[in-house]
Amino acid sequence: MIKAKDYIDIVLPNYNSSRYLKQTINSVIMQTYKKWQLIIIDDCSDNKTLNLLKKFHKHKKIKIYYQKKNYGAGFCRNLAMKKSKSPYIAFIDSDDIWNKNKLEKQINFMKKNHYSFSYTYYKTFGLKKRFITPPLRFDYKSFIKNTSIGTSTIMVERKKLKNIKFTNSKICEDYYFKCKLLKRVNFAFCLNKFLTKYRIRNDSMQSNNIKNIFWIWKINKNFNKLSFLNNLVSIINISINSIKKYGGKNFF
Repeated sequence: MIKAKDYIDIVLPNYNSSRYLKQTINSVIMQTYKKWQLIIIDDCSDNKTLNLLKKFHKHKKIKIYYQKKNYGAGFCRNLAMKKSKSPYIAFIDSDDIWNKNKLEKQINFMKKNHYSFSYTYYKTFGLKKRFITPPLRFDYKSFIKNTSIGTSTIMVERKKLKNIKFTNSKICEDYYFKCKLLKRVNFAFCLNKFLTKYRIRNDSMQSNNIKNIFWIWKINKNFNKLSFLNNLVSIINISINSIKKYGGKNFF
């Protein structure tokens, strides 16, 4: 029997993702673990996307909120977290896909080991097909050199997220969120199973490596308060690990 304390809220920011969104939502609906609520924040999408979302209005476990102007993914995730009431929060992007047993395996992994922050292995698809196997444990110092925690693989205890938000940067808005969370919980732990599919595409906001470097540098400087030398070490290591993962395409 699943208790109320085991409910999971799922955060999904959406903007003009009509090509992929139905598949993403259906991968949530088909989960073997049933105690979830999906919170979709639509960021002023086009009519095609809005018409697709209308098909899910009557689903009792899906809540959709519409923004009247575009604020960015960071704002949308922060808003969804404010509306969350469940003990656990998971994240999925509007073009990614979960295996049907993702939530079930991950929450059991966390509860069995008393973890507050976890992530999983993942596969990439679309432009590149790769199997991404991040380290089995991250702390803050290791994460700023290797950003291999995929946002769509994350599950976290909501009580650990107090005052922790995504930045409102144009891209890499999840980077500082993970940094700050790791500082609070000390470690994130990996469930070493391929439970998430991460889509790589040309029109992604994170497909430009130069922009990624710029924003990570800026976040490291302004939020992580890294010195010039430590920031440089962070960028070099992130770049090297990105090349190992994706062959240089998409740093995160």
